[in-house]
Amino acid sequence: MYDRRVVRGNTYSLHSLPWCPAETETDPVEIQKKREAHRKMLARKRAKEESEIHAPQVEVPQLRTDVQTELYLEEIADRIIEVDMECQTDAFLARPDSPLFVPSKTGADVATQIEEGELFDFDIEVRPMLEVLVGKTLEQALLEVTEEEELANLQGHQFGYHELRNAELAEVQRLEQQELRRKEEKERRKAQQVTTNTKSAEVKQRISSRAFSLQYLSNLIPSVFNDLHNKGFFFDITERDIEKEFLPYLMGRVVKRISSNQLGRIMTDGLINDVVGKRLKDFAEIQSIRRQLRRQKSGRNARYPTTGN
Repeated sequence: MYDRRVVRGNTYSLHSLPWCPAETETDPVEIQKKREAHRKMLARKRAKEESEIHAPQVEVPQLRTDVQTELYLEEIADRIIEVDMECQTDAFLARPDSPLFVPSKTGADVATQIEEGELFDFDIEVRPMLEVLVGKTLEQALLEVTEEEELANLQGHQFGYHELRNAELAEVQRLEQQELRRKEEKERRKAQQVTTNTKSAEVKQRISSRAFSLQYLSNLIPSVFNDLHNKGFFFDITERDIEKEFLPYLMGRVVKRISSNQLGRIMTDGLINDVVGKRLKDFAEIQSIRRQLRRQKSGRNARYPTTGN
């Protein structure tokens, strides 16, 4: 079971034993001094443990429990979590307490006188128990001292490991910084080369553009003037007036004259067609009359033939 009043740990440093009755009557001033010395020792030990590098400890809660082993108990600083719970029980009817069972007395009272030392010998009975307790205490103390030495060795190994690891980390950081500087220098050189190539390309493009522009502009002005002249931007005022004013007027008059002549010809052709058609009709009527007359004449001659002299 777990008891908060008992602290487990090494007890070889204590000068008093809990079963000695003489130690219970010590001076309170001495007890106070021992407490102060013990607190200072714990504070120094705690500061030393905090300053040192500790290896991770694997503790089994079932095997180790912090208990107090001092003469006078002290309140533990860490407060245990407490929760208030309530419950309501059923109401019971009040009834009187049950009387104690007292069996009836039988037989006669008899007394026996036992002298000191007849049933229990303190020296003989207590000595094995005391030897066992002292042996267990010494064995536990030796085990704790061995564990402390092992922990010290482990701390030494861990300190060496941390020093080696810190040195390796410092070397890795130095190499990383060196690689980073090389990478930055490489990127800077690449950017500088790209800038140089870009400027060279721009200069070459400007030179080629200037040469092309000079070659293109050498024939541009004559070609522009020729195109403008061909398109009519450069003209003679008199020629332009003749083309724009006189020639359209003349062509309009000619078109009107030709239109009127063509209309007269068309009307003349119509009249000629009408006259010719009428004459053809009259000629056809005359021809039909002549044929009729010929038929009549031929018929008369056949009816009345003529004789010769």
